[in-house]
Formats: sequence, structure tokens, C-alpha cells
Amino acid sequence: METNTVSNRMYAIVVLYDMHTGFFAKAIQGISDEDAQNRLNTKANHIAWLTGSLVHQRYTLAKELGIEQETITEELFKDNKGIQDGVTYPTLADLKKEWDHLTPEVRKALQDTTDEQLDKQIDMEGMTMSVYDLIVFTIYREASIIGQVALWRRLLGHKGMDYM
Repeated sequence: METNTVSNRMYAIVVLYDMHTGFFAKAIQGISDEDAQNRLNTKANHIAWLTGSLVHQRYTLAKELGIEQETITEELFKDNKGIQDGVTYPTLADLKKEWDHLTPEVRKALQDTTDEQLDKQIDMEGMTMSVYDLIVFTIYREASIIGQVALWRRLLGHKGMDYM
């Protein structure tokens, strides 16, 4: 990572962002589309929903950072829409393609943010927070979702996620 261009305030965020970028691919590796849609007779969010939500979240963050991109996740996840019964979610391959497409642009934007941009207050569904707080929450939620996908791997009979 290019540490000389990242502010002290954003250094750890960018490091975690890079970690999550790699962990995402490892979490979904070897999962079939059939397994990705399997809720194991529960009401839990399946891998396809978790993965789609994660991708959509990066696109939402991108918008806050001034990056406008179209995403296949928009209709399924806009307004924090929960999992929908009877809906087939995008394939993991399609979601990974979107993730890979957007990730470098968001990373550069995170790396280049100024303190003024980070301190900007935004309205998030009736709650006011700074852009920095949104970024921190996004990074936290990425870790949480990747962990959930890693658990689903085991529940569906796959080997554990490889972190190396």
C-alpha cells in the first residue's frame, strides 16, 4: 500500500479496506450459486443476499465519495431493503465482477479524502453523521458480512475460509 499518500486519519481504514477486498473473494470462493441462495430452512440472510448487500454498500459509499456508477444491486438493495422471499439474487460471479470493477476507484477516493471532506455532515435516513463516520461504519459492516459469509460456508459443508 502507498502509505505516503494516505492521511494518518485514513491509514487504518485503507488497510482494512484492502484486507476486506481480498477476504471477499476468499469468502465466496467455491460457493455454487445454488448454495449461495440456500437459507437452510431459516429466515437468515443467505450468501447471495449478504454478498449483494456488501457490493451495494460499496456502491453507496462510492456515491458519497463522488463516484457515480451503475450497479446490478440497486433495485434489490436500495433503501436498505431486506431479503425477499422468492427472489433469485445475482450470481456470485456477477457480484464479484461489480466488486472488482468498483474497488480501485473507491480505494483511491478513500486515499485522497481531505479532512474537510471527511468532516462533511450527511443525512442518512434521518440521522446525521460525518462522511468519516459513514466510512468507519461501512468498514465495520464489511468485516461483519464477510464473517457471516465465512460462517455460511461451514454451515453449507464447505471448508473454512482461507485467510492466506
